[in-house]
Amino acid sequence: MCNSRLKSPMAQIDGRPVLQPASNRISQNPNQTSPRKLLTKLDGCKEIKPIASLKVSPPVSPKPIASKLVKTPKKKKPNVTANESVILVPSILTELKEKASFEREERKIRAAKYGRVGSLKSETKVVKVAPLSFEKNGNNMQGEKRCFFITPNSDPVFVSYHDEEWGVPVHNDRMLFELLALSGAQVGSDWTSILKKRNDFREAFAGFDAELVAKYKERKIGSLCEKFGLDLAFVRGVVDNARRILEVQAQLGSFDKYLWGFVNHKPLSPNYKSSRKIPAKSSKSDSISKDMVRRGFRLVGPTVIQSFMQTAGLTNDHLVSCHRHLCCSALASTYASSTTTTS
Repeated sequence: MCNSRLKSPMAQIDGRPVLQPASNRISQNPNQTSPRKLLTKLDGCKEIKPIASLKVSPPVSPKPIASKLVKTPKKKKPNVTANESVILVPSILTELKEKASFEREERKIRAAKYGRVGSLKSETKVVKVAPLSFEKNGNNMQGEKRCFFITPNSDPVFVSYHDEEWGVPVHNDRMLFELLALSGAQVGSDWTSILKKRNDFREAFAGFDAELVAKYKERKIGSLCEKFGLDLAFVRGVVDNARRILEVQAQLGSFDKYLWGFVNHKPLSPNYKSSRKIPAKSSKSDSISKDMVRRGFRLVGPTVIQSFMQTAGLTNDHLVSCHRHLCCSALASTYASSTTTTS
């Protein structure tokens, strides 16, 4: 049976009324309030505005809490009355006046006793420094300048070596052998310590007689190292050099002729004015070193050969200001003239 309370709704489809079932319709409760009425009620009296119309203000940052400043108690000034302040200032002034007058009196007494002293500008005088001087055989050698490596603290042995041997042309085979050995021993040491051991070197190597040294065997070499505290490699190098010198003498006649042939039998004279210009090695020492290495010599690097050339007089590396520069040049010229006359 059809319920009389439910009215079937009429719908318009293509302009024609069509009856639809009433069971699909939702029955409305008369006591139920609509959503719009709920929005308009706030606690029964106030109306809620739409959310879109509300203006959102930014959050207010909290106020910083003011830090409580600790007030330092002020130092109380000493209670000085006006009369006391007036008294302090004159006392200081009187002290200064008394001090100035005392100094004035002292100057007067000094001037009366020693005479008046001029100003500082008049007192300053140019003091000439005396040239470096050393005593040689008890005679004072003042006014003679030396090379840069001679200082007031230099050992007398080293000074005499500079004044008597360094830069003097050497043409004796035994002396050339000795200077070559000393130049090799000087590596890693200094000339002063080597010169002080010079007698030990001469004793160890038989006065640098190449024929005797060339016959040294391993047992003899070991005993020399223990007796004189010499390096094994150095002793073996000196023995090998003695054997090479004998070969050069057999081939060219003398070791002197072989060495001086590299400089055309005339010492080099660079005429250095400054110590900075003196090289540790040169192209000439490099060429001599290469040829000696080719022949089998040992301890003959370019730096060692440069030192040997300076010692043996193959090059006159004395500074122009040194008093030995002219002496070595004169010795070289006399030897050159003597060789030309004999030839």
